[in-house]
Amino acid sequence: MNEGRVVMVQGVGSSVGKSLLTTGLCRVFAQDGYRVAPFKAQNMSLNSAVTPDGLEIGRAQEVQAQAAKVDSRVEMNPILLKPEANSVSQLVVMGKMSGKLHSRDFGNRRERRERLWPHVTRSLDTLRREYDVVVVEGAGSPAEINLREGDIVNMEVALYAGAPVFIIGDIDKGGVFASLYGTHALISERERQLVKGFIINKFRGYLDLLTPGLGMIEELTGVPVVGVVPYLTDVYVPEEDSPRAARVSEPISERGVVDVAVIALPHIANFDEFDPLSRRADVRLRYVREARDLGSPDLLIIPGSKMTVADLDFLRESGMEDRVRKHISDGRALVGVCGGMQMLGTAIRDPDGIESERPFAEGLGALDIETIFDGDKLTTRTGGRVTTDGGILAGARGMDFSGYEIHVGASRSQGEAVIAMESGETGEALGYMDSSGRILGTYVHDLFKNEEVADRIIGNVARTLGERAVDGEAETEAFSQEAEFDKLAGYLREYLDMGVIRGAMGL
Repeated sequence: MNEGRVVMVQGVGSSVGKSLLTTGLCRVFAQDGYRVAPFKAQNMSLNSAVTPDGLEIGRAQEVQAQAAKVDSRVEMNPILLKPEANSVSQLVVMGKMSGKLHSRDFGNRRERRERLWPHVTRSLDTLRREYDVVVVEGAGSPAEINLREGDIVNMEVALYAGAPVFIIGDIDKGGVFASLYGTHALISERERQLVKGFIINKFRGYLDLLTPGLGMIEELTGVPVVGVVPYLTDVYVPEEDSPRAARVSEPISERGVVDVAVIALPHIANFDEFDPLSRRADVRLRYVREARDLGSPDLLIIPGSKMTVADLDFLRESGMEDRVRKHISDGRALVGVCGGMQMLGTAIRDPDGIESERPFAEGLGALDIETIFDGDKLTTRTGGRVTTDGGILAGARGMDFSGYEIHVGASRSQGEAVIAMESGETGEALGYMDSSGRILGTYVHDLFKNEEVADRIIGNVARTLGERAVDGEAETEAFSQEAEFDKLAGYLREYLDMGVIRGAMGL
């Protein structure tokens, strides 16, 4: 059986565009009729997804699989690190929790490699047997010489697969030629043999001013520049990790729309599930980290969290808790998602120390539910229906929804919280509402991607605005993720020398 062809995208550093270009290449090859799979040996991100068979992988690989027009699978991202603190990450191996990885473990490079490398090679071998093309994404930079001995994600993968490597530099950051030259100089000679081209990303300006440098870098390194990609601002692909908007407070909206504020928790997880709100003509979406910047949003969202108790502490220490309580007392709408819902409850119990060393944490008390962390982590795609009719879910009873769950523990009503959402498969509660109908908690990620439910929630909030009521004639522009993937592929066909890339792959 012939093995699938492999191409690898590496970068001079983080956030240079590796994920975006990998996504685009997946769609290009899929359009050309190949069966394509993305692959990233090790991902570090709080933004994760669930495969159809209930295993956890990085969100970027889920998106890339969608671009490739195939179902995601755990082999596409066998190792996932989910940061919990400055020096500790939850380790997810082949889609399941596998303990924790401390920064000191990176010092035990050989031991760490021996433990994880077999999962990487088996996964890549499986994909190569079952797909025509595998587009591999690196992490950070291959020139991190202090980490080279324990590498399982960059050049070691390229060497194992004999993959042609294309290195991306981000010109928007400045110093792109020095970054490309330095990366090329710091890798070994046998690794340099695999580098078949440089790609300059995020370019804006006159190409004529850049052209002399392209020839110079090729002369200095012997590596051609196979493309200069513009700064693409009109293509939407979910980001691999939290965007700037989720890290920096944005100003309060003055527009006559529903003002939706998402609290940018330090360990915010799966932030891209709110992106559909940002595309609505009747919504102004903003992320808020500082309590003073919260203002009086019409709808407040407490998002999912990788470290629920630690982020609950953040709400209290930052003064955000007081602002949340004022928001509630003012009668405004509030939604908590996953960890956000757990924070809204009366208590979080962790008797076995699954998430933290504290067996008990008092919640915000906005929902009469209690959460107990016990048992295995639940990772599943889910669907169900709305079971209540009132408040921000008025008119939504019986509506179907789909999404996914990633959480430890279970939440139960203590009497006053009303079950608002149920699983269509098991009948278990997936969400609760308070007696006023203004506060909703749910374990369902991607709820706002369900257009009918989102319309109902936003419409119900809008009706409370009085003089600030949303213009009924405002229309949200139709959105198609498929069209965005196709647009991205079109840009790559235009700005990359795909002939060189295909030739390096042997296609």
